[in-house]
Amino acid sequence: MTSRSYDEEDVRIRPSRRTRPRTKDRPEHADAIEGRVIGVDRGRTTCLVLEHNKPVTAMKARELGQKSVVVGDLVSLVGDISGSVGTLCRIVAVQPRSNVLTRTVDDAAQFERMIVSNVDQIAIVIAAADPEPRHGFVDRALVVAFDQGIKPLIIVTKCDLANPTEFLAPYETLLVPSIQVQRDSDLAQLKKALEGKRTVLLGHSGVGKSTLVNALFGDDIRATGDVNTITGRGRHTSSSALALSLDQVPHDKGTWIIDTPGVRSFGLAHVERERVIRAFSEFNEAIEHCPRNCSHDEEDCALNHWKFTDETKARLANLRGLLSER
Repeated sequence: MTSRSYDEEDVRIRPSRRTRPRTKDRPEHADAIEGRVIGVDRGRTTCLVLEHNKPVTAMKARELGQKSVVVGDLVSLVGDISGSVGTLCRIVAVQPRSNVLTRTVDDAAQFERMIVSNVDQIAIVIAAADPEPRHGFVDRALVVAFDQGIKPLIIVTKCDLANPTEFLAPYETLLVPSIQVQRDSDLAQLKKALEGKRTVLLGHSGVGKSTLVNALFGDDIRATGDVNTITGRGRHTSSSALALSLDQVPHDKGTWIIDTPGVRSFGLAHVERERVIRAFSEFNEAIEHCPRNCSHDEEDCALNHWKFTDETKARLANLRGLLSER
């Protein structure tokens, strides 16, 4: 065998995969149209285009991340926004939020889960019985509502099974309005409280959120379920948040209800300790007399020597419970 000399023609150069250089510059999307997110489900996002009040289906731009968009967000849309069957547009930006409703799975968790954004009112839905109402859940929801500047409303369902007056007494001193409903009851008072607002329904599984939504719309638009007789907990029937318009012609400034999946727990690990305390505003005057760095659960705490009613004593126990869990 004879040795062979190689020259440059024997070397093959693999062509570049890209025909143009990469850049970090992103398009400005100056022609983007504003929309409101009304549904998020399995990678598909439904938005109401504010320009013509029509729903469109959109995908999120990759750079926004997987869980960057929630119901209630104001977003910028590009592409086909006609709303015609089979069309698809793209969400390229999320506008700054006025407020967010978030929770952690429990108080030991560090993962904060965003539920909805840009809401006017939070309706805390509890059942008078089956399942039994819990002060802890209501107090946790009120902490987030007060912290984010969201108007709270308590809705008690299944009032034909039990009288919730005693349960609601501590919240009357906080001027938190409440509405009691039962099967086939007149919903005129509730509709008036919802009018012109974007309201999110929050509650445990089985308290009747979906049944309430169906009653408001007069149609079975949300699946309903029963309470497990062994555990006393409800079964999940709604798998994702969904914004529904109570107006004949949906528009962004109208009346919207955001139905959310039932929650089993509502942790406050994402809310700073001082913000939790500020949510119990009826104790502000007493706390001013506490020693420095008071944990509010020690012998020298001013709350131990303050004059309380039976209702505020129950609220103090709830506050100390939330702080100790943290």
